Amino acid sequence: MPPLISLIVPCYNEEKTIRILLDAFLAQTYPLAEMEVVIADGLSSDSTRAEIAKFQDECPELAVKVIDNSAQIIPTALNAAIKASQGEIIIRMDAHSAPEKDYVERCVNALNAGLGDNVGGVWDIRPSTEGWVAAAIAVAAAHPLGVGDAAYRHATQAQIVDTVPFGAFRRELIEKIGFFDETLLANEDYEFNARIRQSGGKIWLDPAIRSIYFARPTFGRLAKQYFNYGYWKWKMLRRYPETLRWRQFLPPVFVLSFFALLLLGVFYPFFFWVLALELIFYFSILFLAGLKKKVFALPIPVSIMHFSWGSGLLWSALTSLLGK
Repeated sequence: MPPLISLIVPCYNEEKTIRILLDAFLAQTYPLAEMEVVIADGLSSDSTRAEIAKFQDECPELAVKVIDNSAQIIPTALNAAIKASQGEIIIRMDAHSAPEKDYVERCVNALNAGLGDNVGGVWDIRPSTEGWVAAAIAVAAAHPLGVGDAAYRHATQAQIVDTVPFGAFRRELIEKIGFFDETLLANEDYEFNARIRQSGGKIWLDPAIRSIYFARPTFGRLAKQYFNYGYWKWKMLRRYPETLRWRQFLPPVFVLSFFALLLLGVFYPFFFWVLALELIFYFSILFLAGLKKKVFALPIPVSIMHFSWGSGLLWSALTSLLGK
């Protein structure tokens, strides 16, 4: 008998994408009788639960359980879903994603082959709505200028990596390293994977394991997302400073230089010229990247990602120092 798989999903107000995710689960090549879905819902105020209930009525062959996540944060949702699940293997997904039909099967095969303690794959990032704004955000979220060398965004070869976003792991791993850290409101996956590596485990990424990820639909939501990423990344870096990568170092340096040159320019106008040259150079690179991709609005979401992430990290560092 194949092992029972528990697909755990944190969810809040995902009425537009939750059915896409559930239909993707239903289409899996892995036996449906050996899968269960546990959705930890943060008391959604839209039609998310109605969409789930409709799916449960129409597709009873796939077991779907919904539990409340009153704390309304992702790590508590993940931990509650794990505790409510029964599977030997746990696969973490998001409510704004859709795994390819062989996602579960490939994850199970990789675990059985001993390739990693947590295995995952590559995102195929798509717009979450129509229009040029969503399209530009989706391109930016997959572009090296926006996300650096994150392997799960553009890897073409199977390899050992630092992290995977939608990982599959055996339940016994939780017993070994513990649950997701509920003090982190973002970066909980990276922190979880850091503990796996510290315990001697491996994170395995196979680009044949693929899922669709729906990017944020507006610039405002993108800015909020990346500010939170930066803010909570600092909290994690204080515990695991060795996990800092160059792609994470550059945005706060850029933001710091921007404000430093702006402030110095008030007293010494020469620095306004230095700032102007920096911005011309920066946006020229982004503009050329947009031309290459034929997405002329690319500089907007990429600069929002950089500035928001860098600002979030610097603000977190500053408030931590002031708190001390």
